[in-house]
Amino acid sequence: MFDKVLIANRGEIALRLHRACREMGIRTVAVHSTADSDAMHVRLADESVCIGPPPAVDSYLNIPAILAAAEITGSEGIHPGYGFLSENAEFAHIVEEHGYTFIGPSEQHIRIMGDKIQAKQTVGKLGIPVVPGSDGAVTDGEEARALAEEMGYPILIKAASGGGGRGMKLVRQGSEFSAALTAARTESKAAFNDDSVYLEKYLERPRHIEVQVIGDGTGKVVHLGERDCSLQRNNQKVLEEAPSPALNEEARQRIGQVVVEALSHINYTSLGTVEFLYEDGEFYFIEMNTRLQVEHPVTEAITGIDLVREQIRIAAGAPLSFSQEDIRFSGHAIECRVNAEHPTTFVPSPGQVVDFHAPGGLGVRVDSALYAGYRIPPNYDSLIAKLVVHGTTRNDCLMRLSRALGEFVVDGIDVNIPLHTEMIQQQDFIQGDYHIHWLEEFLGRQS
Repeated sequence: MFDKVLIANRGEIALRLHRACREMGIRTVAVHSTADSDAMHVRLADESVCIGPPPAVDSYLNIPAILAAAEITGSEGIHPGYGFLSENAEFAHIVEEHGYTFIGPSEQHIRIMGDKIQAKQTVGKLGIPVVPGSDGAVTDGEEARALAEEMGYPILIKAASGGGGRGMKLVRQGSEFSAALTAARTESKAAFNDDSVYLEKYLERPRHIEVQVIGDGTGKVVHLGERDCSLQRNNQKVLEEAPSPALNEEARQRIGQVVVEALSHINYTSLGTVEFLYEDGEFYFIEMNTRLQVEHPVTEAITGIDLVREQIRIAAGAPLSFSQEDIRFSGHAIECRVNAEHPTTFVPSPGQVVDFHAPGGLGVRVDSALYAGYRIPPNYDSLIAKLVVHGTTRNDCLMRLSRALGEFVVDGIDVNIPLHTEMIQQQDFIQGDYHIHWLEEFLGRQS
């Protein structure tokens, strides 16, 4: 097992990683920008190293600075968390090349799944169903238009690299195609330094279902059920729950087994999430995230398995500590992403937290690095906390979630807690009858 792990991230996930390491008897090193010198994970870590000024490109994306911090502190493993360098295959390669252990999937798996075109081709060969679309990147505008006409509108033009909705354009009719193709390429180039795009059939009202998997690199892969991530705004997840109210046991077992068999063939290592669109009883692969997910706590709640702990064990060379037969799903869990933003305009709201009170009680978990007096910097993502609630049934979970949201206090800045409070009171949500466009349609009716 590792003696010391460097945490190459910030905010709530850095604190989550620190806690897992501490419970395993592993010392931690926090790296931070000058904007995060008073962050909670920096205060609690055994050691801390400043790696640059506030811009992420000069700090949390600064690979030489991170490696230098690992060297001077004698770290053995480097955990990237999520975001930043977590799905950067070159970073994983450099970490291993310099004699440290990258706590995550292999460079090869990150590289394959990081390119969405290659990922679709790979999983298609492994038997995972994919959304109908182009076989690879589209380069010729006229050929791309002809393919779109053949597929039938509406279609999506999507960036081959990256995610988060960047480089993604919806085209409902042929007259919009050329302008959308140009815009998608331009946006993709700016965001990912890659203007490769591909075409995909647009599904009108699908659910966004993702399957959590973990493997130890020997061909042993286990799935830990699914999460429903359909409540999204601008292709960004807002609320997640597990299990999905849209799936029955037969569908759950079917897709879980398909994913396990496919990833076993490539000896997948560490945590990963295979994401699907689900409509009319059919699953369609959209992408795979080769990292720890923001929403991992809902899976932990219904399985009782510490995913970060298991990820660290595997990186240290240990085999999976459980088999598929050991997995038991208990109750229902929902996660609300609490962002520092106005609840109706969604304008980011960095600034000083005057007062902070996290809700508590049975089945309530808050992952956050906030404290009263902390100043949220304007340089990073607006996610500041995750409220995770577990109940015996979905209805119990909803009642507990409503109570917990009412107790949550973050004063001094704007937060989106009122949005969550209003959203979970809607009859569609209470009945579990929603899709990936539901939230934006709801917000449109409110405006």
